[in-house]
Amino acid sequence: MAAVRKERLLFGVFLLILIVAIELVLHRFHLPTWPAFMIMIFYFETHMDKSRAPHLILGGAVGIVCYMLTAQFVEAWGLAMGTATARLVCICLVVYAIVAFGEVLPMVFNNYAFMLFLVSGLAAKLEGMTPEPWLWLGIQSIGGTIVILAIIGIGKLMSAITDA
Repeated sequence: MAAVRKERLLFGVFLLILIVAIELVLHRFHLPTWPAFMIMIFYFETHMDKSRAPHLILGGAVGIVCYMLTAQFVEAWGLAMGTATARLVCICLVVYAIVAFGEVLPMVFNNYAFMLFLVSGLAAKLEGMTPEPWLWLGIQSIGGTIVILAIIGIGKLMSAITDA
């Protein structure tokens, strides 16, 4: 059985400080935190591989934009084909684009786009909340980039501490 290392415990403390800081800042301005935290989760899922950061940010942005396009598509075609059918057609088009173009443009059409598309749709359904996809896009792009940079900074801090 693997033992808990001091470095992991200390990294966890710094990460919790980062999470609390993000929560306090975004909640102070009544902004949603989930778009930035989705990027944090994905960054850990990639084993903190810096080269994947553009895939996370761009793919996530594409997912939110696809949600916006779906909402517009359903609004435009809902009366003609029914809301459920219009939604299903657009979802199929988005999923097909991610699958069909994923090898050609993997930085844009990827699993991160798919996940942010899905979560945006779920977030839009939250009771009492008005969907704000432009805001989500900004928080995902800017906040997600800040989160990745902060985690990289924690890693450098950890290196400095362990080297000392």
